[in-house]
Amino acid sequence: MVERVSTDNKAEANETDATPDLTPTETQPVDKSAVWARDGKSVAAWSLRFILTVLGLALAGKLLSYVWDGVLPVILAILVTTVLWPVNKWLFQHGFPRALAALTTLLGFFAIFGGVIVAMAPVVSKQVPVLVNQTEEGLQKLLDYLQGPPLNLQLSQMEAYTEDITKVLKEQSSNIASGVWTGVSAFGSVVVAVVIMFIVTFFLLKDGDSFLPWMRRYTGTKIGSHLTEVSSRIWNTLSGFIQAQATVSLVDAILIGGGLMILKVPLALVLAVITFFGGFIPIIGAFIAGALAVIIALVSNGLTNALLVLGLVILVQQLEGNVLQPMLQSKAMGLHAAVVLLSVTVGSAMAGILGAFLAVPVAATVAVIIRYHAETVALRAGEITADEMELESLEKDEIRTALSR
Repeated sequence: MVERVSTDNKAEANETDATPDLTPTETQPVDKSAVWARDGKSVAAWSLRFILTVLGLALAGKLLSYVWDGVLPVILAILVTTVLWPVNKWLFQHGFPRALAALTTLLGFFAIFGGVIVAMAPVVSKQVPVLVNQTEEGLQKLLDYLQGPPLNLQLSQMEAYTEDITKVLKEQSSNIASGVWTGVSAFGSVVVAVVIMFIVTFFLLKDGDSFLPWMRRYTGTKIGSHLTEVSSRIWNTLSGFIQAQATVSLVDAILIGGGLMILKVPLALVLAVITFFGGFIPIIGAFIAGALAVIIALVSNGLTNALLVLGLVILVQQLEGNVLQPMLQSKAMGLHAAVVLLSVTVGSAMAGILGAFLAVPVAATVAVIIRYHAETVALRAGEITADEMELESLEKDEIRTALSR
């Protein structure tokens, strides 16, 4: 009996030696090798998680590329719906059937957009020939400058440069023709995507408010409550972003368009419209629209007028960046300006203008998901209760009950 107890004690002692205690005491410090081993295991575990996450995102991106032509119209339809939803909701609340409210909202959108195009057409047809003539005069002035000091280029040299450029263009004629055909095909794809987008927009306006109850019913109470709340937050964030950006873009268009009219810059109305739509691409869109206005002013009215337009654009952009955007968008998205700039840069590098346009909504969506996950972690850790969470979905009581379980 004594031998058996002794054997058990030895086994327990050996087991204790195999797993050293990492809690230091006053008489015996912790072995540093054990601490290093524990840190190494932690680093290895987190590295494996990171690698698996990156691989998962890469796989998801690859799979998304196969169905992107179908997913893109849906994403754009959601963004358009966030703009049109208040009008659609108002019509429904005032007695319009759902389908008629959605159709009326879409037709109103087309009427406004078409009205802008119709209003610009006479201006463009009248001022473009004048602008072309002024461009020719500007090019002649440029040639005169190149032939004068300090460059002193001879006409024969410039003709040689022109011949070289023409030769390169002829050599690349097949590639240019192929590019034109590719452009025509891309235009056809854009038309199809736009048609699908407006069809999806119609159904979102008509039946969009029944989607969350349907999702909660088919995914279960617990998961459905999380999906309902995070979807509501994403919707509110996107709505706030689009509405805030539309307000900022409208102010930019009015101020810059008015200034261009005062400075008598050709195509001022067209440039104002371009400024409005360019404002939906943060930072880059405003820069492109402003640069176009400066170039047209330079070609048509000379250097002094172009500098005045440049000053106008910079002044308006400073007003937008330091007053309007922080005031309107910080509440809507809660994203730092550096995050916005980084997301636009990455988006434009990955998908051009479309990527730059979608970058901020995607970044805002990711931020919403991360914040909601942080709240649920705090809820599970006992730091907060379900009653302390600021829920944004319409079914707050049901979701609080589900989160409290």
